[in-house]
Amino acid sequence: MEPVILPKTIAGFVVRFSGKHQIGLAILSVAVFALSAAPLELQRRIVNDAIKSGMVDRIIWLAAAYAGVALTEQILKLILNVYRSWVAENSVRLLRREVAKLHEHNADETGVGLAMMVSEVEPIGGFVGISISEPLLQGGILLSVIGYMVFLEPWTAVLSMAFLGPQMVFVPLMQFAINRRAETRIRTIRELSGEVIGTGNPTDEKIEHVFTLNMGIYKIKYSMNLAMNLMQYLSVAAALGVGGWFVALDRIQIGTVVAVVAGLGKLNDPWGDLVSWGREFSVVGVKYRLFVAAVKKLAV
Repeated sequence: MEPVILPKTIAGFVVRFSGKHQIGLAILSVAVFALSAAPLELQRRIVNDAIKSGMVDRIIWLAAAYAGVALTEQILKLILNVYRSWVAENSVRLLRREVAKLHEHNADETGVGLAMMVSEVEPIGGFVGISISEPLLQGGILLSVIGYMVFLEPWTAVLSMAFLGPQMVFVPLMQFAINRRAETRIRTIRELSGEVIGTGNPTDEKIEHVFTLNMGIYKIKYSMNLAMNLMQYLSVAAALGVGGWFVALDRIQIGTVVAVVAGLGKLNDPWGDLVSWGREFSVVGVKYRLFVAAVKKLAV
């Protein structure tokens, strides 16, 4: 059986080999983020009703509705994650089969082929499962929660921008620094693997270079996480301060403050997941290009 001609980019691979499944994942993602703001509104109503009216029946029904929405959201997430995993593993299987086909034509490259099959197809195939659904899901959650908070209290728009604004500046810069080191690391490991397979005597210089690159990536990555978490805590502190002041002035209800603080808490995870997706997209794009180049070389 002849090897399949692989697209040049990871985006082309995603569309060609999992396009119809990406549509299904997108529909599930929309269903999940459509429910993301509902628990915030239910929390607000439960707190306000408990403090103002004391209507036990209404509070119980709202609590039951909250539990129902949460359960539905989690079930949809379970289905989404299992479907993503299937799409990812199906892509890994396809890439492994392509490498196996190449060995039928060039058995002398067993070492290189096995290294590609074991270590390189996993992250590429894994990314296929989240390639479209992840930014759609996390971006949808961000927009839904921010939209709800602004609708509830316009002043929360300032808090949202205080949370996201600075990160939109320093996150891309730090991510670019990570991507540049990651690409150099991949190429260096490729050279190192070639030396191990070819001569059995890898140079210590390349080993040290990989170590230095890895440590640089870790330092930037965790510094970025620190800065992102700090912005989240500062925005919550501002919400508590400003919201408490408005409650004291009888301008808003305490339930609104609870909903806003909970909403700010829900912004941190999807924003962090979007940043991680962007990082993975860049790194996997490099891995896929190198993989395709190696496949073409083996196919000659």
